[in-house]
Amino acid sequence: MSRPVSPLLAFAVAALGIAIFSSMDAVMKGLVIGLGAYNALTWRMLAGTVVSGIPYALSRPRMPPRAVLRIHLVRGIVSAIMAFLFFWGLGRVPMAQAIALSFIAPIIALFLAALILKERITRATAIATAMAFAGVLVILWGQARAELGPQAFWGAIAILASAVFYAWNIILMRQQSLVAGAGEVAFFQTIIVTTVYLLAAPWLLVAPPLSEVPALILAAMLATASLFLLSWAYRHAEASYLAPTEYTGFLWATLWGWVVFGERVSLFTVAGAALIVGGCILAARRRDHAPVADSEAQLP
Repeated sequence: MSRPVSPLLAFAVAALGIAIFSSMDAVMKGLVIGLGAYNALTWRMLAGTVVSGIPYALSRPRMPPRAVLRIHLVRGIVSAIMAFLFFWGLGRVPMAQAIALSFIAPIIALFLAALILKERITRATAIATAMAFAGVLVILWGQARAELGPQAFWGAIAILASAVFYAWNIILMRQQSLVAGAGEVAFFQTIIVTTVYLLAAPWLLVAPPLSEVPALILAAMLATASLFLLSWAYRHAEASYLAPTEYTGFLWATLWGWVVFGERVSLFTVAGAALIVGGCILAARRRDHAPVADSEAQLP
């Protein structure tokens, strides 16, 4: 077991991981528009295998136990489904709306954490989550008044479905990080998701234009860095405590959507963002140590 770490530090590291992941979303949205969801994801994951594999190989790792490999496998499959649904939807709706819709995941994760990991949901965490969710409702109300085109509905449905898998992914991330190091998590997550996507390669995979290669490499580097940071954070604090950091992704999605894709931000979006930030600040003020569960208990 590692030494105790301040829960506030774990919260900050998780928030940084979400910021990097949100930046990757912006890169991926451009790739999805240009290459399609399947090809953008598959080539990004192939690049990520190299990016995460080199440092993992240099660490001279041992083969994980079978029980740990099972957690890697389950999370990899869940992540493959989650990512495809999300990025397929992201190519059809504004980034801010996509992230707002995905915010249902931490709400589900709070209850899954209590059910699966036997974590307690504190009053502060519940209030913070309620504030953030209220912000999401305000945003959705505003987005419902906008004209998004005929594909937006199906994109929203795909993102909501992705959010269900992401809620499970948050719990799996907590279980995985308790029994494996951050480098191992990043490598196995990448290699398993890549393998899942390559199953369809004979029918769907197309070589990307050379002009898209830098973006694919950048997306892979950002995804690997985010996986590493989130794995570290979830190793040192409870999933129910860190779940509200997911809401900070909305702020980054709003920024990159405006800067890169020219997506305008409404007053509803600003009001919702204020509630989300308030909820995250309230969650971060929980000063008591977030205990780390026994890693032996997390093995299936």
